[in-house]
Amino acid sequence: MRRLFVILCTLTAVLAVRAQDSTQHAEVLLETTEGNIRIQLYDDTPRHRDNFLRLVGEHFYDSLLFHRVIKNFMIQSGDPDSRHAEPGVTLGEGDTGYTIEPELFASDGRLLHHHRRGVVAMAREGDDVNPERRSSGCQFYIVWGKTFSTTDLMSIGERLDAMTQHRVVMTPEMTTLYRKTGGTPHLDGQYTVFGEVIEGLDVVNRIQQAFTDDYDRPVDDIRILRATVTRPLPQP
Repeated sequence: MRRLFVILCTLTAVLAVRAQDSTQHAEVLLETTEGNIRIQLYDDTPRHRDNFLRLVGEHFYDSLLFHRVIKNFMIQSGDPDSRHAEPGVTLGEGDTGYTIEPELFASDGRLLHHHRRGVVAMAREGDDVNPERRSSGCQFYIVWGKTFSTTDLMSIGERLDAMTQHRVVMTPEMTTLYRKTGGTPHLDGQYTVFGEVIEGLDVVNRIQQAFTDDYDRPVDDIRILRATVTRPLPQP
C-alpha cells in the first residue's frame, strides 16, 4: 500500500510540474556590450512573440546595434543595416520586408498592455503611411520613460482618447502606474507591447543615458552581442 501511495504521489507531482510548465512564458536573453537583459514574452500577443522567437533562433539580432537611444524615453534595436554600419551613419530604415498585424486590444476591447517602464514593444512607421499601425518585422524598443504628474496624465489621457477612437482610457490604475513607476503613456494603444524585461533593467538604464549624435545614435556603439532563447514555448 505504501508503494502505491508513493507512486501516486510521484505521478501527482509530475502532473503538477507539467501543468506549471504549461503556463511558463518564453524568455530571451540579450547579451549586450553593457550587460545582459532578460526578456519575458507575453502569450496574448502570439504573432509578435512567435516572430521574435523565430528571429532570435535565426541569430538575426546577433551583432546589431542599439541604433536609436533617447534618454528618459526608450532604447531601440533590430535594424539589420546596423550590423556593419560605419560610425556616424544614420540608421533605422532596415527591416525584414514584412510587417506584423497589431496586437493592441483583447477581444473584449480592453487594452492588452501599457507602456510602463521595462516593457518591450515593436517599432513601426507613422500613422500617415501606416494607419493600421502594423509593426515592423524586426525593430523593437525597450521603454524607459519617466514619471508623470496627475495633471499631465489627465492631458495625455484626453489625447489618447482622441487618437485611439475612445479605446484607451486613463484609468486610476494606469495613473498610479505612470506616477510611481514611469513609462511612455502617450504610446498606449498605438504600438504593440509584447514582452517585458525581467532582469537587467539597470542595463537598460545605462544604455538610455548614452551620449548620442543629432540622430539619436550612440556615439560609442552599443551592441547586442548575442540573442538566445533561454526558455522556449512549452510543448503541447
